[in-house]
Amino acid sequence: MTPSPERRRELLDTAAEVFAAQGYNATTVRRIADEAGMLAGSLYYHFDSKESMIDEILSTFLTELWEGYDAVLAAGLGPRETIEALVTESFREIDRHRAAVAIYQKESKHLATQPRFAYLVDSQQKFEKAWLGTLERGVAAEVFRADLDIRLTYRFVRDTVWVAASWYRPGGQHSPEEIARQYLSMVLDGIALRT
Repeated sequence: MTPSPERRRELLDTAAEVFAAQGYNATTVRRIADEAGMLAGSLYYHFDSKESMIDEILSTFLTELWEGYDAVLAAGLGPRETIEALVTESFREIDRHRAAVAIYQKESKHLATQPRFAYLVDSQQKFEKAWLGTLERGVAAEVFRADLDIRLTYRFVRDTVWVAASWYRPGGQHSPEEIARQYLSMVLDGIALRT
């Protein structure tokens, strides 16, 4: 009998929460199984290792993130609108994959040293290229200030957005889109060209 996709998803969601809370190295298969209400041996019916679980959690998150980002980048928007759409898409991903974002932030540097997780390095480079390119385009188009340190601005925007995974809870008082609007208001009023 093949495990159902729904049960597999439930188990991955449970594993993601445990990895996010305890860290990859401190998490045992037994702990994940306990949280899922099953015996540790039963978890191996669904996954061959905790490495397989974290791999699937991170690759699923990044695949969905890049589907959204690629759509934004292909839309032909101006630089400011692209930044707005990327930030909004980022908050939507935090809403969908909060635990995976937390895992990515805590574990990707370590995991990326393993061949199985080489896609983490590729994704980081692609991420940086998308954001830096958009900021550079904005400076060239005189939409963003010419005196911006592009790399510093990228790091600031990236970090202020993604750190929200540490406090954001799906179903809370604010929708991802509303939080994105508030962040964008704070950030863009500081980097938009003054007229």
